[in-house]
Amino acid sequence: MSATKAFLLALLGTVVPAVHGQALEPPVAPRIPYVVKSPQGDRVDDYHWMRDDDPKVKRAEIMAYLRAEKAYADAFMAPLQPLKARLVAEMRARIKEDDSTVPYYENGYWYWRQFAPGAEYPVYLRRAGTPQAMAPGAADEVLLDVPKLAAGKAYYRVGGWAVSPDNRRLAYAEDTQGRRMYTLRVRDLTTGALLPEAIPGVLEVLAWGADNRTIFYIRQDPQTLQSGPVFRHAAGAEPRDDVLVYDEPDKTLFTTIRRTASREFVMILIWGFDTTELRVVPSAEPQASPRVVLPRRPAVRDYPDHLRGRWVIRTNDSARNFRLVEAGADPADRRGWKDLVPHRKDAALDDFVLFDGAIAIQERVAANSRVRVLPWGAAPARHVEAPADEAAFVMRLKDNPEPAVAHVRYTYASLVSPTTVYDLDLRSGERRLRKVDPVPTYDSARYRSERLWAPSRDGKRIPVSILYRPDLVKRNGAAPLLLDGYGAYGYSNDPQFDLRAVSLVDRGFVYGIAHVRGGAELGQEWYEDGRLLHKKNTFNDFVDVTDFLVANGYAARGKVFAEGASAGGLLMGAIANQAGSRYRAISLRVPFVDAVTTMLDETIPLTANEWTQWGDPRVKGVYEYILSYSPYDNVARKAYPALFVSTGLWDPQVQYYEPAKYVARLRALKTDKNPLVFHINMEAGHSGKSGRFEALEERALQYAFFLGLLGNKD
Repeated sequence: MSATKAFLLALLGTVVPAVHGQALEPPVAPRIPYVVKSPQGDRVDDYHWMRDDDPKVKRAEIMAYLRAEKAYADAFMAPLQPLKARLVAEMRARIKEDDSTVPYYENGYWYWRQFAPGAEYPVYLRRAGTPQAMAPGAADEVLLDVPKLAAGKAYYRVGGWAVSPDNRRLAYAEDTQGRRMYTLRVRDLTTGALLPEAIPGVLEVLAWGADNRTIFYIRQDPQTLQSGPVFRHAAGAEPRDDVLVYDEPDKTLFTTIRRTASREFVMILIWGFDTTELRVVPSAEPQASPRVVLPRRPAVRDYPDHLRGRWVIRTNDSARNFRLVEAGADPADRRGWKDLVPHRKDAALDDFVLFDGAIAIQERVAANSRVRVLPWGAAPARHVEAPADEAAFVMRLKDNPEPAVAHVRYTYASLVSPTTVYDLDLRSGERRLRKVDPVPTYDSARYRSERLWAPSRDGKRIPVSILYRPDLVKRNGAAPLLLDGYGAYGYSNDPQFDLRAVSLVDRGFVYGIAHVRGGAELGQEWYEDGRLLHKKNTFNDFVDVTDFLVANGYAARGKVFAEGASAGGLLMGAIANQAGSRYRAISLRVPFVDAVTTMLDETIPLTANEWTQWGDPRVKGVYEYILSYSPYDNVARKAYPALFVSTGLWDPQVQYYEPAKYVARLRALKTDKNPLVFHINMEAGHSGKSGRFEALEERALQYAFFLGLLGNKD
C-alpha cells in the first residue's frame, strides 16, 4: 500500500464512527494538491485523488470516502424516513399498477407493453393484424418478458429493439449497469430461444437488413463512451466475424443508425451540434458499402427520411428554425429542393413523420410544442392542427412507424393534464381519444397551471410554467416554490405532467419550470443565446425568473427551492455561487460541475463531442469564460443554501467524482451551518434506478429533505 493511500484510509477511517456519535459530523475529505495542466495555465485541484477511470471504482480510498458520505447522508436523513415513505406511498398510489400502452401497428403486427400489478418492468407484446385492427382470435405473443430478464439484477434497461422484416427474429439491446453500454442479443420469435451470440459494448440503436439476417449496430468506445464504428452482424454467427461498415474519423461527432420509413435504406447519420452527414446502405443489399447522400457542410444540419421514392429533409440550411423540404433526384443538389414547410421566425420545426398521404410535423410556437398534419402525395389528406385548450402544454408525435396507417398518433400533456394519447385521422381530420394515463387519487380540477413571462435583465421575455392549487395558494407571497431548470443542448424542458411533483403541490407548494436560454423553447436563437460564450444567460435567466415569481406573490422569500439535473445541475451549481442567498435549498442531481477539467480532458466520456456546446477550453478566451462560471472552480469561502447533491456510481455522462469533489470542496469552504447531503446510488447511473417504483425513492428523498427544512414532517 502506498503512503498516500495509507494516509487517506487512515483519515477516512475516522469518518463513519463520527456519524453514529452524539454529534452528527459530516465527512472531511483529505486535501492532496494536484496540478491540472492546460495550455491556458495550471490549476490546483485538492480532490483530484477521488477520480478513478475504472467504472468499477476499485481504489479503496475512494470507496471509503464515498461510503463515509453515504453513511452521513443516511444518518442525516434517518429522521425523515417516515416522511419519505409517505411520499413514496403517495406517488405510487398515483400509478395504475396494471397499466398498458396503446397498441400501434407495424408490418403485420400490433405492439404494446403491459405491466402486471407490483411489477417494476413491463412485458413487451404483439398480436397479428392489419393496419385497421388486430386479427380476431389471434394470440398475444411475448417479445420480451422484462421482469424475468431483470430478475436478480440491481439495474436493467431495454434500449433499442427491432423485429426482422419477416417478423421471425427480435434484436434488442440491454443495459445491466446503468452505464449506457449495451449488449446486443437476438431472439428467435418462433421458438422463444436466444441465439448464441451476445455482443457487448454497443450503442442501443440497431437496424435490420431486408435479408432478415443482417443486423447493423454501432460499437462504443469503452473509455470515452462515444459512438464508434458501424458493423454488420449475421444473426446466429460469431461476432468476431462481423464486418466493418463505416468508421467516422472525426471523434467530435456522433454516429447513429436507423431505417427509413420506406424500409428501402439503412441510414448512417453522422451528426454534431453544428453539422450532419447522411450515408445509406440499401436494405436489400446489406453487403453494399455506404454511399454519401447528404455530405456534411459547416453549420448545416439535415435530418432526412425517405418514402415513396422521395427524400424529405428537415434542414437549417437558410432556415435558423428549420424548414422541411422535398429533395429532387439528387438529394445533395440543394437547388432542386422544394419547400414543404417554409422557415418561420415565430415557429421552430422540431420533428416530422412521413405517411403515404400526409406528413405530420411537430413544431414549437410560443414555447409550446404543437402537431400539424399536411397533405402529401396522392392520397387525400387534410391540413389539420391538433387543438389545445391550455396556455402551457406539450404535444409530441409518438409511435408512428407504419406509413400505411390512416392516422397519426400524438400525445398531449401539461402540468395539470396527464399524458393523453390521440389518433388524428389523416383524411377526415377527426381526433380520436385512445387513452388518458390513469392517475388514481388525482383530480385535475383541483389544480391550475399558468404560463407566465418573466423579464430578463437584458430585455428578453422568459417563459415560465407553473402549477399550484388555488385553494392552497393565494398569490400573497406566502407559498413555498420549487423551481426547475435545465437550459442546455437545445433541449426543451416542456411542461409535462409529473405525478411526483403533485405531492409538493398538495402541501401548498408552487411548482415551476423556468424555460431558460440554452433550451429551444423559443427556437434556435433561444438555444444559441444560452451556449458557448453566452452560457451565463442561462444562469441569469433562472435568477431573474426567481425574482419575478417572488416579486409577483407566487413565492415566499426564504422559501424558494431550486432543482436541476445533469447540465441543469451545472445551472444549480452556478446559481448557488452567484445568488445562493435567494434560495432556501438547491438540489443538484447528477450535476455537471467540474466544467473546465472535464472539457480539457478528451478521455472523459463525451468531452470531445461537447466542445460545440460549452466551448473548447484549450482556446484562451473560452478557457477563461468557462472558468468564470464552472461551479467547482468558483466554490468560495461564504455561506450557501442547504444543498442536496446526488450521483450514481455507474454514471457514464457525469462521472461520480465530479459531484464528489464538489461536495468535498463545499464542506471545506462554506461558512454556513446549512445541511449538505450527498446521496450516492451505488448501483445506478445517470438516470437513477431503473424500476418504475424504485425510481420514486430518490425523488421522494429529495422532497423529504426540502420539506424537513420547512419543519414539515407530514
